[in-house]
Amino acid sequence: MGFKKARKNNLEQNSSLWWMYVPAFLFVAFFIVYPFINGIRISFTDWNGFSQSSNFVGIDQYTRMLTDPDTWLVVRNTLLYGIGSTVFQNVLGLAYALLLNQSIKFKAITRTIVYLPVIISPLIMGYIWYFFFAYQGGALNDVLIWLGMEPINALGNPDMNIWIIVFVNTFQFVGIAMIIYLAGLQSVSKDFYEAAEIDGASSFQQFKNITFPLLMPSITINMVINIIGGLKLFDVIVSLTGGGPGNASQSMSTFMYDLYFSRQDAGYAATQGVLMMVIILILSLSALVYFRRKEVEA
Repeated sequence: MGFKKARKNNLEQNSSLWWMYVPAFLFVAFFIVYPFINGIRISFTDWNGFSQSSNFVGIDQYTRMLTDPDTWLVVRNTLLYGIGSTVFQNVLGLAYALLLNQSIKFKAITRTIVYLPVIISPLIMGYIWYFFFAYQGGALNDVLIWLGMEPINALGNPDMNIWIIVFVNTFQFVGIAMIIYLAGLQSVSKDFYEAAEIDGASSFQQFKNITFPLLMPSITINMVINIIGGLKLFDVIVSLTGGGPGNASQSMSTFMYDLYFSRQDAGYAATQGVLMMVIILILSLSALVYFRRKEVEA
């Protein structure tokens, strides 16, 4: 009897706890699931984003997307932003973490300075760097003119502005990667390094065989976060180049914004959004699975 009573009380307690999840489920359903499903529905229409009616056009928007050269331009840019930012943020973040994991002076101040840009709005950060790279009155060109050199239109050059955007995004969010790597480094037992030193292992061998394998969980987190963040890049592009010249520096996010609000082509914008979702899903899940396997191997 006592066992049955305890089991009944436990079931009642668990059922009451489930009700605590209801607000979260409702929030996710209302703000994520419903907009996602509705976006897919809109992608099969010619809705302009403002009228009360729209026409079902089947897969016409998807056919249009696959034959649109602008699609592949913005996909290429988006991949460059996502993969480029991920590589630079992880390399620099790990380098900062390795440095700050040592016993050096002003360690706390250095860590704060590196992390400080994270708390600034990406839109504001973009405008800060805009006044550095701007052709008219930009700090960079002021220095070049002072040195007797010709000014450069860095933000108007399609071969340069993409990498400037990658640089600004990396500069702003490298602090997050640094903190995650630093936490991972501080969780590694010093006994491993002491044993390696006794065996005569060099610093590089210690990093290769101890530090790097044990940092795989941190690498996994950083890779997935950075890939998703880089592929969704929007604010920095708007403030630095506005996606120009033409569509030269557009990401998929800014292209969708332009299609919806400037061109009043919401159906096509939704189609681009579906493509963006598929790309993010494939790359982020691939990175997650790959680096999870590396964690097991390590």
